[in-house]
Amino acid sequence: MKSLVPSVRSAIAKELTKTYGLKQKEVANLLGVTQTAVSKYTRHVRGTVIKIKSVEEVQPIIDETAELLANGQMPRYELVGRFCKICEIVRRRRLMCEVCERADPSISVRKCFVCLPKR
Repeated sequence: MKSLVPSVRSAIAKELTKTYGLKQKEVANLLGVTQTAVSKYTRHVRGTVIKIKSVEEVQPIIDETAELLANGQMPRYELVGRFCKICEIVRRRRLMCEVCERADPSISVRKCFVCLPKR
């Protein structure tokens, strides 16, 4: 979660500032983070461990989430559900494996079944 959630927030923050022209403070309020965090997301200082925008299945979720947030049509609890959906996609595509292996080289990603159930 330390890697995935900031990556998702970063993608949404960038979309809200670039496409919808929202100020960092407005984006911070929508995402429930500080203005400083949004600044770091938009400057690529935070939220860069997983390149979430390059995941084809995730991009429509990011785009729709940003649109709904920008238009005031998404309650915060629904935002959490979208984070969960993105997490499912990331786990299914095993995009966390490289991050886990870098964080702890003793983990064998070939034997790991945390992201996917055993078959």
